[in-house]
Amino acid sequence: MSWLSLIFGEKKSTASVAKERLQLIIARERAGQSGPDFLPDLQKDLVAVISKYVQVNPEDIKVGLEKQGNYEVIEVNIVLPDTARPA
Repeated sequence: MSWLSLIFGEKKSTASVAKERLQLIIARERAGQSGPDFLPDLQKDLVAVISKYVQVNPEDIKVGLEKQGNYEVIEVNIVLPDTARPA
């Protein structure tokens, strides 16, 4: 660890930040502290992250919450643009 990272902190990758956010959401859900009102914020975060790599319409990313027995499942559907290139 460099002395700069000790002073200013380390910059986290986008993936690790997203993972931490999902872990917090799941923990809050299990504790019963929050309802599915987090889904719009999660969808905005996903649009921001995916848009860094692929040009996608925000309306083409759908996030849903489904209960399957004792589990709650976050379902993410993303319609990616056709990347086929003419020869």
